[in-house]
Amino acid sequence: MIRPTRAVSARVRLLGAILGVVLVGLIVAGGVTFFVQSERVLANAQRQLDGFVSTVSVSAQDPADLVAAAVPGRTDATLALSGSTVLASTPAPPGVPLTADAAFLDALRSALERGETRGRLDSTLGPMLYAAVPAGDATIVQAVAIDERMELVSLSTTTYALTGAVVLLAVAVAGWFVTGRLFSPLRKLRDTTDAITIADLGTRVSAHGNDEISDLTASVNSMLDRLSMSVESQRQLLDDVRHELKTPITIVRGHLETMNPTDARDVIETRDLGIAELDRLSRLVDDIDALADVEAGSLSTGVVDVGALTDRMGELVAALPEHTWTIEARGRGRIVGDHDRLVQAWLQLADNAAKYTPAGSPIEIGSTTDGTTASLWVRDHGPGIPPAARHRVFRRFDRVSTRRGVDGSGLGLSIVDAIAKAHGGHCSIADTPGGGATLTLHVPLGGSHTPADLPTPVRAGDVVLQREATG
Repeated sequence: MIRPTRAVSARVRLLGAILGVVLVGLIVAGGVTFFVQSERVLANAQRQLDGFVSTVSVSAQDPADLVAAAVPGRTDATLALSGSTVLASTPAPPGVPLTADAAFLDALRSALERGETRGRLDSTLGPMLYAAVPAGDATIVQAVAIDERMELVSLSTTTYALTGAVVLLAVAVAGWFVTGRLFSPLRKLRDTTDAITIADLGTRVSAHGNDEISDLTASVNSMLDRLSMSVESQRQLLDDVRHELKTPITIVRGHLETMNPTDARDVIETRDLGIAELDRLSRLVDDIDALADVEAGSLSTGVVDVGALTDRMGELVAALPEHTWTIEARGRGRIVGDHDRLVQAWLQLADNAAKYTPAGSPIEIGSTTDGTTASLWVRDHGPGIPPAARHRVFRRFDRVSTRRGVDGSGLGLSIVDAIAKAHGGHCSIADTPGGGATLTLHVPLGGSHTPADLPTPVRAGDVVLQREATG
């Protein structure tokens, strides 16, 4: 099988989706962490400046002494200004060398002249937060380098990014092997189904584990089993039909070849024989069509009363000649199914019994219910059906040897069995006391019925439109 080329396989798409989700999660987690840590650094710087302002505001020391008393950190500096002159500053290092940053000092003087005692200014070390407190003729200023304070946060973020990249790579490697194992049964399933042909439907996929893919494999195997059974059934039907068609074709051809066109009687006999064989072929085609419809599930659904169905059968079988028909029992209950198909199946059983039973012999029909199943039966008094042959009487084109001189397609009981199975039931065969066979159609009850729905006995001799034997 030639497969269309794909730009991206399902395995890559699945792995890409997983990596995308992981990447977004890492970015969101890292961004939130960076934002929280940054805000904390800025808040700590602001608290430091607030403490500086509070301390200087209540102190009466000389500005130079105040600066000298300040203990500088690695990220801040304190200085005293008087106009454009720096009176004192904390040493750098350890503090930040602000006195060498002319641009910052000019910006700071301009801000103080505008009365801005708190704010943010640029410097050679990046943005600086500052706070200024007047002290006599001078102004004491403390500044904090934000970038220096953020150095630890930036280092943590960089470390997080590198770690996240390693984790993402590990997820990609692990995901590649995991998705490979995940898709491995699907690839085996694909290869197996590709190898299956109409000529060989016996290949099956081995299922392992107890997950959804195993369930899918089991479903595919079940589908293949049903398909194999269907194909085998079709093959058998074609073989049977071919076999059944050979006989009438051979008969008609043989008579046509040996017919004397100048003999009017021979022509008429050959014509009558040909029409009879064509009629038999027509019945065969009709039976095959009916069997196909039933096996395809083309049934209508309705509520069928068992007692009324029994009475209807009594009316229909009374038209079959050469036998006396009686209704022995009527069941009480309802069947959810196809009324016409049930009549067809039951009538076929009656017709089958009529063909088996010698002319003049009685045949009984009846129905019983046991609360869950309705049994529709026909009891004849013919030669019966040998136990060894009962397993095959419902096969297509199979005829029991006791059917002497009986014409038919060999599909009648196959249609009965198909109708029973279409209703969720089955057929059975039992011996009739005294000789003969009892064929029963078992169909599950549905609708409104109770366990008290027992068969209604019929008095002996209660005959529905019976027809006496004629021969």
